[in-house]
Amino acid sequence: MFKVGLTGGIGCGKSTVSKLFIELNVPIIDADDIAHQLVEPGQAALLEISKAFGVKTLSPDGSLNRHYLRDIVFSDGKKKQQLENILHPLVFDAMQEKIDHWDCPYCILSIPLLFETRMTDFVDRILVIDCPIETQIARVKARNNLTDATIRSIIDSQVSREYRLKHADDVIDNSDNNHCGLAEQVKKLHNLYLSTSAH
Repeated sequence: MFKVGLTGGIGCGKSTVSKLFIELNVPIIDADDIAHQLVEPGQAALLEISKAFGVKTLSPDGSLNRHYLRDIVFSDGKKKQQLENILHPLVFDAMQEKIDHWDCPYCILSIPLLFETRMTDFVDRILVIDCPIETQIARVKARNNLTDATIRSIIDSQVSREYRLKHADDVIDNSDNNHCGLAEQVKKLHNLYLSTSAH
């Protein structure tokens, strides 16, 4: 099956674009959703994370203390790498398992850290959702109520906007929150992917 890797920085609008592809009946696999499932209470990955980062990573109800873990990994590159080494192989295995059970022309794999995980070979084509950094910060603040410093540290932990654009096969410009314009861009790419996957 033809696999399109959808990626972009935090706050660029990956979820919005994914929903537009879903409306066109394109199957989506979201790496973040899978990662969330992998760290639910009782899952092996959660146990491994608590062993690696200490019991404070667990909330009193046994669920993952996301705020605590985020503070640790975004202030220490080695810890971030350690977490990724635990989670990323499991995420990609789960994605492949889903792909193996589908029969359709193409699918979208939403992978925020596609470049950072060096998993570009996992997909056949790369679609980058793009907007200016100022727009990213404003959207994330409105959505997650994080401080500017925290948002900037997340942005700095990802590859640069320039790097993403340079390595993209396709780019969707999501600068101005124009839903109609966004839908139009998605429709064009949908037709392109259908024709490409048929060859």
